[in-house]
Amino acid sequence: MSAKFPGAGLAKGLAVTLRTMTRKTVTAQYPDVQPELPPRTRGVIGLFEENCTVCMLCARECPDWCIYIDSHKETVPPAAPGGRERSRNVLDRFAIDFSLCMYCGICIEVCPFDALFWSPEFEYAETDIRELTHERDKLREWMWTVPAPPALDPAAEEPKEIAAARKTAEKLAAAQQAAAEQAATEQAAPDQPTDGPGKEPA
Repeated sequence: MSAKFPGAGLAKGLAVTLRTMTRKTVTAQYPDVQPELPPRTRGVIGLFEENCTVCMLCARECPDWCIYIDSHKETVPPAAPGGRERSRNVLDRFAIDFSLCMYCGICIEVCPFDALFWSPEFEYAETDIRELTHERDKLREWMWTVPAPPALDPAAEEPKEIAAARKTAEKLAAAQQAAAEQAATEQAAPDQPTDGPGKEPA
């Protein structure tokens, strides 16, 4: 094999530079023209408050300790007579300090109830660093900018959650249908005539 001639790398680099110089410059006219972001862009974190159980996993696992959560306990009356009261956590504050956040996504991954999501929203710059701590109202607004999940492959297995919910719904529907059929049968069945107590019908 013949050795490469001296300066081959330099010549190759100059060729790339010349080729780039001859192309037309494309300027993104931001903010008049919004950029096309990748589907999995890590912009900000949106909060779906209804799913949050104040388990504190996200705050404990955050490497930067930039998630602040406050809550209180409420007593829930029994669902049925004779039952016992239960206590549940009620979310009072959920805030994220985006001046500390390093966008690692650990809080989203560890959330067991799908209360946190990535939003592609990125226009939240502030002139004061203290204003980068956003409360749950702002996080809730960003939740509605979260893109829908991609469609599953036609040959993919059904998600476990959907399969379990569908089976439960099918069992409930079958039980209701069986109860309705039994009630209709009891109403339609005529009373059996008898000649008297202890006597067989003639």
